[in-house]
Amino acid sequence: MSDRYQSPFGSRYGSREMQQIFSPRNRFTTWRRLWLALAEAQAELGLEISEAQLDELHAHVDDLNLEVAEAYERELRHDVMAHIRAWADQCPLAGPILHLGATSCYVGDNTELILMRDALDLLGAKLLRIIGVLADFAETYSDLACLGYTHFQAAQPTTVGKRATLWLQDFILDYEELRRFRDWLPLLGSKGTTGTQASFLELFDGDAERVLELDRQIARRMGFPRVIDVSGQTYTRKIDSRLLDLLSGIAQSAAKFSNDIRLLQHLHEVEEPFGRQQVGSSAMAYKRNPMRSERIAGIARYVMSLPQNAALTVAGQWFERTLDDSSNRRVTIPEGCLATDAVLDLVINVAGGLVVHEQVIRRNLDAELPFMATEALLMDGVRAGGDRQLLHERIRVHSMAAAGRVRTGDGTNDLLERLEADPDFPMTATGLAAALDPQRFVGLAPQQTRDYLARVVRPLLDAAGPADIGSSDITI
Repeated sequence: MSDRYQSPFGSRYGSREMQQIFSPRNRFTTWRRLWLALAEAQAELGLEISEAQLDELHAHVDDLNLEVAEAYERELRHDVMAHIRAWADQCPLAGPILHLGATSCYVGDNTELILMRDALDLLGAKLLRIIGVLADFAETYSDLACLGYTHFQAAQPTTVGKRATLWLQDFILDYEELRRFRDWLPLLGSKGTTGTQASFLELFDGDAERVLELDRQIARRMGFPRVIDVSGQTYTRKIDSRLLDLLSGIAQSAAKFSNDIRLLQHLHEVEEPFGRQQVGSSAMAYKRNPMRSERIAGIARYVMSLPQNAALTVAGQWFERTLDDSSNRRVTIPEGCLATDAVLDLVINVAGGLVVHEQVIRRNLDAELPFMATEALLMDGVRAGGDRQLLHERIRVHSMAAAGRVRTGDGTNDLLERLEADPDFPMTATGLAAALDPQRFVGLAPQQTRDYLARVVRPLLDAAGPADIGSSDITI
């Protein structure tokens, strides 16, 4: 047991895959890959960098001597210089050409964008998994009528599958926004201390085309289709703000889903998975608390709070750069991605194990359906030969009496029995029962569900291919 604080996103919630992306080892290895890409591109464009120097860098790109770097940092109070010194110790031939013309943001900012891209790829794969699971759920229950709610008050019926398409649509909007942002995401490239590339212009003897080609080559080597159009020393922190806005959007969708599941579990209609040995309460042994959905809501709330932080960082930047962003971003970007990752793992788990209690759904629907069917009953009564005005009054009287019984009596809705016994109401028990077929009142919900799955969801999943998200090792 450690005697030092550990972030819950590292020790409890975050997946191994996302933790590896933002791990010190991956970060510092990416620094070395960027320095190597810089040296290779500079050599290709004519600077005096030998094959022996490049070979030496290649040999040690993954051979991190972190203890040496930490010792240098304690002395220099500068993490980038510490790692340059540490790698130069391993590469005495290449040491003199390391970081040539670059500033700390060359490795710092470019690495941040690379890790951001890799995190988005992982989150995108998990969103696809959620979309696939919810699509199967919606298809399975596309025709199962249930009580709809507005203001959490009983409203016109819908179907369980149609309700699932509302969750689906939110996650699909998130996925599409993620893909747009990820595909647009640029690399900073090699911009120099104030974004003018002056140091690189010096290195290439005033040849601007080679300076621009250096930028393009580094981007290609690091797997990016473009570099940012203009910058100061750093890339614009608007990119961070856009990332956290995106993560907030994903969290909003997850929280909405989790809230609906918590309410449905209260109604005993749909429940999240519950382990055979799971304990719902330390005091109340009978309880089946929706703890996974509650965890989704809690972590999502944290993610939704981050965009305001990013906005303040964007607004607080001075001219070509200031350093009050660095310490803040070391926390918000990794932890925002780790938190969103944890939320998605939980959603995958809950959505993939939902338990639907069809009999409870029907009982809850039957308790309210006679009230909702009064207009249809009125029309059926008129078609059976009754007087519209008289039937309206009889339905009103019996509805009020049945509502009183539901609220203050034994809780049963006996409207149909009252109408059947009323001599002024010209319908038989069989006709009354047929009038209350739930499918009569769900409108186009089944058709809307199947159409949405066929027209939007399945093509998206087919185009994306199988989502390879690995396996999460977190405790859910």
